Amino acid sequence: MTQAASSVDDGKIAEMVERLGTAKQELLSELRKVIIGQEEVIEQVLITFFSGGHCLITGVPGLAKTLLIRSIGEVLDLSFRRIQFTPDLMPSDITGTEILEEDRVSGQRHMKFVKGPIFANIILADEINRTPPKTQAALLEAMQEHQVTVSGETYPLEEPFFVLATQNPIEQEGTYPLPVIQQDRFMFSVIIGYLPREDELEVIASTTSSVIPTLEQTMSGKELLDYHAIVREIPVAEPIIRYAVQLAASSRPSNAGAPAFVGEYVSWGASIRASHYLVLAAKARAILSGRFNVSVKDIQAVSLPVLRHRITTNFRAESAGVNSEKLVGMLLDSVPVPKSGL
Repeated sequence: MTQAASSVDDGKIAEMVERLGTAKQELLSELRKVIIGQEEVIEQVLITFFSGGHCLITGVPGLAKTLLIRSIGEVLDLSFRRIQFTPDLMPSDITGTEILEEDRVSGQRHMKFVKGPIFANIILADEINRTPPKTQAALLEAMQEHQVTVSGETYPLEEPFFVLATQNPIEQEGTYPLPVIQQDRFMFSVIIGYLPREDELEVIASTTSSVIPTLEQTMSGKELLDYHAIVREIPVAEPIIRYAVQLAASSRPSNAGAPAFVGEYVSWGASIRASHYLVLAAKARAILSGRFNVSVKDIQAVSLPVLRHRITTNFRAESAGVNSEKLVGMLLDSVPVPKSGL
């Protein structure tokens, strides 16, 4: 069985996995001071952070999306900026703009670039679907290139750089839904739902008291960048990679080997970037679980947040009540699992 090449020996990887596992537990311990429940959402957001990806979060207002993201920034010692997207927001409101400045000594005038709010480690793009495509594109370009260009000058963004964009699933009037091509730049699409009753009772008890938890920093941005490199060093057996590729490819109606239900219900399937993120997210999940080998179960566990926003259903699917999440489940049932991958 062949594996993807690694420049670090197994003993060193095992040591790094143990170190990351400790760092994860410290991080979760701090987050649980302010975030109650939402374990799956927290895990998925952490996977994107340790993979160096971006995350699209969908949920109704009041579910602590902002609190979660800001808290992660505090615990990781990262700068945090929230950008409230509105219909009148311009690209320069995000990236920054040049202003004419006069030197008080010489009296000479020159152009000075004033950085916008995107120059931070963690960007919360709140209600990204409420701003026009031109402004959406400015953010998405920065996500891809980790830099912005203004008047021919390129300005690198701070590293590490993460974008967590939120969408409100209600009140869709006057919104600008993200095109599938732009959604494809997000590693994960995460759905945040209501808490169970017991968790909600605990939230109300804690948020109406006079006690304000203090979060301690457990990791620096430099350490997080080091962990990005560690995640990529995790070896993956060739059958596991083949399984991830087949899972993404089977969602495409143009693929000759796609299941019949894909041709019936899907307009566009997942891109090659989906295969990339399936493997990368599975690596991060494995290492965050204290393992330095990736299994099929890791691929399956991340398949829903990776694929749900990359599969476009057609009118027949809508009529039959089949959405992208159900299709991901059907794909997992139909794609053969390698015997050596579990």
